[in-house]
Amino acid sequence: MGRAAAAGGGAGGARRWLPWLGLCLWAAGAAAARGSDNGEALPESIPSAPGTLPHFVEEPEDAYIIKSNPIALRCKARPAMQIFFKCNGEWVHQNEHVSEETLDESSGLKVREVFINVTRQQVEDFHGPEDYWCQCVAWSHLGTSKSRKASVRIAYLRKNFEQDPQGREVPIEGMIVLHCRPPEGVPAAEVEWLKNEEPIDSEQDENIDTRADHNLIIRQARLSDSGNYTCMAANIVAKRRSLSATVVVYVNGGWSSWTEWSACNVRCGRGWQKRSRTCTNPAPLNGGAFCEGMSVQKITCTALCPVDGSWEVWSEWSVCSPECEHLRIRECTAPPPRNGGKFCEGLSQESENCTDGLCILDKKPLHEIKPQSIENASDIALYSGLGAAVVTVAVLVIGVTLYRRSQSDYGVDVIDSSALTGNSLLLNSSMQPDLTVSRTYSGPMCLQDPLDKELMTESSLFNPLSDIKVKVESSFMVSLGVSGRAEYHGKSHSGTFPHGNSRSFTAMHPRNKATYIQHLSSLPTRTELRTTGVFGHLGGRLVMPNTGVCLLIPHGAIPEENSWEIYMSINQGEPSLQSDGSEVLLSPEVTCGPPDMIVTTPFALTIPHCADVSSEHWNIHLKKRTQQGKWEEVMSVEEESTSCYCLLDPFACHVLLDSFGTFALTGEPITDCAVKQLKVAVFGCMSCNSLDYNLRVYCVDNTPCAFQEVVSDERHQGGQLLEEPKLLHFKGNTFSLQISVLDIPPFLWRIKPFTACQEVPFSRVWCSNRQPLHCAFSLERYTPTTTQLSCKICIRQLKGHEQILQVQTSILENERETITFFAQEDSTFPAQTGPKAFKIPYSIRQRICATFDTPNAKGKDWQMLAQKNSINRNLSYFATQSSPSAVILNLWEARHQQDGDLDSLACALEEIGRTHTKLSDIAESQLDEADFSYSRKNGL
Repeated sequence: MGRAAAAGGGAGGARRWLPWLGLCLWAAGAAAARGSDNGEALPESIPSAPGTLPHFVEEPEDAYIIKSNPIALRCKARPAMQIFFKCNGEWVHQNEHVSEETLDESSGLKVREVFINVTRQQVEDFHGPEDYWCQCVAWSHLGTSKSRKASVRIAYLRKNFEQDPQGREVPIEGMIVLHCRPPEGVPAAEVEWLKNEEPIDSEQDENIDTRADHNLIIRQARLSDSGNYTCMAANIVAKRRSLSATVVVYVNGGWSSWTEWSACNVRCGRGWQKRSRTCTNPAPLNGGAFCEGMSVQKITCTALCPVDGSWEVWSEWSVCSPECEHLRIRECTAPPPRNGGKFCEGLSQESENCTDGLCILDKKPLHEIKPQSIENASDIALYSGLGAAVVTVAVLVIGVTLYRRSQSDYGVDVIDSSALTGNSLLLNSSMQPDLTVSRTYSGPMCLQDPLDKELMTESSLFNPLSDIKVKVESSFMVSLGVSGRAEYHGKSHSGTFPHGNSRSFTAMHPRNKATYIQHLSSLPTRTELRTTGVFGHLGGRLVMPNTGVCLLIPHGAIPEENSWEIYMSINQGEPSLQSDGSEVLLSPEVTCGPPDMIVTTPFALTIPHCADVSSEHWNIHLKKRTQQGKWEEVMSVEEESTSCYCLLDPFACHVLLDSFGTFALTGEPITDCAVKQLKVAVFGCMSCNSLDYNLRVYCVDNTPCAFQEVVSDERHQGGQLLEEPKLLHFKGNTFSLQISVLDIPPFLWRIKPFTACQEVPFSRVWCSNRQPLHCAFSLERYTPTTTQLSCKICIRQLKGHEQILQVQTSILENERETITFFAQEDSTFPAQTGPKAFKIPYSIRQRICATFDTPNAKGKDWQMLAQKNSINRNLSYFATQSSPSAVILNLWEARHQQDGDLDSLACALEEIGRTHTKLSDIAESQLDEADFSYSRKNGL
């Protein structure tokens, strides 16, 4: 009994001492926690004690302190003997805990709930590397358990927006992008858009998108989209309202169709007639521009007055007929009746007896007359007169021919661009020469046959003979291409000759002439430049050397374990894009493919152009050729679009695209100050005549591929570049181009008369379609001892820019100074694959993307990265990409393929405040390591 009592007493005593034991364990754990380095050590569990570890039924949640109101953190666990909070690594005093204990009826376990209050002062006084946090620790018989960490932050929302939306005026069906960056706040503010104080629901209107980084995007503006737009930002603390932005959707006026011409206002004589149109198709709306041009057109008209006919004088009497009559006639042609006038009154023919009555019809005359003898005598007189006339005409023709041959030494030098591009020459005596087909020559052609040489002289070229008709568009003016080409029709001599080529010819041996023509026929005709490369998941770069055309395939654009043979070509034939109206082709036609290839990341295509970039004077468009061969506009360079992106640099346009095809840039001049950049160069070569020297002056679009075509043709011609090419700014003011040779040494050289200055029409230069435009000048030495040539070539636009090319050269091949055509090659290998094709190492690129793609309280940092790299418009395109920073870096790679200026990128990063060391130094030190780790990661 005593033992039982003692035992009972012992058991009861053990139950009474269990709480004390738990407190001791808690105190020991707290002491160990204070002495530990990390402040999170808890007492070990008691293996011999029965029970289970505590399980948290409710854990503390993240909370925000609004103004000065404290927040309560709660946690609940079972079974739990004690629960205490630990905040920022330190235990909360027991007196600050409020606990409740209940019994779970289903399990019979004790459930303990504890909560504490956290004040604003406590959070503000805490200065640590992370936010203020608290955690629950619960004890049971078996051990301890920890809850999740709950962070406590002070909620706020600043008053001023970091970026307010700006009002805009956009044309109908244009894109509207309103930017909004809400005030900084915790938690981050939610953005809502209002139109005329009414909320905008983008889910009900597919034309509106509000998901792109708080921006409001209206894909196609409608008249109903005009209004006042406000950006609303709100969180648990407050609401903020931005300044209102007024959007006006306007409609530019369009002309209706012309009416029919009115009748002439006079019945007889000179008057006028008119037609009209109205600016109602559509009518201008909301400040849209009124139609440009005239609403009424007038033209002169002439109402033909009736003219009565009048007789000419009588003709001479005819020879007396066997019937003893002679005739005379007159015509009603002085003037003839026209426009409904009356015909002449009276007879048109008269007859009378020619023997004064001595001859009577059907009776014998008074004396015998032999009619047959009279007829024979009259025939002899007629034939004698005709013979004398023929002899006289023949003498005159021979005299004129000899005189013209003596005056044909100096002729007008008419050169056609067909002498540079086209097919080969073939001599065929049975074939008529086709002078409308372009020809290709490798040098000056020498003809020995006097008949061929006669065809090339000035007398033959401008002689209006009946068997050959020559049409020259402008005397002493040279324009290359179809418009300035002389047209020949009719009969020609046997054999063909170089139409439009220089006419400085001397004798060539007959056996060498056939060999030379055969060499010309073997020259290839190039219609395109083409390069290919095989690319995989690593990406790479495809370059067309010396053309400025480049294709950048980013890393990851092609799926893993796939590879494609990608090609790129430049059309060097007749452009398939025909200009409409005032539209001008500014770049080559570039094709990349295969067209069925699908990329996961936009690739970058670089296309050179010849426009002097200015949004005030040019409206530049990117166009793409469809499978049917038609050209469609992709976008205007200045417009907002989410389908592709165009970045226009001074000499090239960088385009981000999702599909392959054929692309070109066109420009529509807005004012007369729009400028095309032309490259002017002069080439020279010796003629077959040892005393003659030929100068050829070129004016081509300032694109590397256009000049490369000229260089290739000059190599076949045997030409030599005599002066560094220069840039000419050619304005769209309709004034022509003049090319002249100046300061020729007077006693050493001479130039043919009337050929020192040549003029090219404005339309031929402005719409050249990249065909080489050139003028040729033929100089002649007085003596063979003259070996040096010094002169100036002046190329100027009337009321425009002027350039002077200084020619100082030796006409001897061994003494001539060589001027390189291109300063450097674009790339030794047209196709570069893998990490070596990119300027930024892959490891650094990943770090940049991971840093700038992550949003923070001030918005997405990729926008600042774009701004520092001079990308300030159409940011909505990057917002739709999975990694905006990666696309921005791809664009940077395309723009810096030549210099690879990593220092500029490093400076941009330093200005943003994300890095403090130069990227170029990091790249040099980590390039090998980055490439090694990149190769291991990709299984190389």
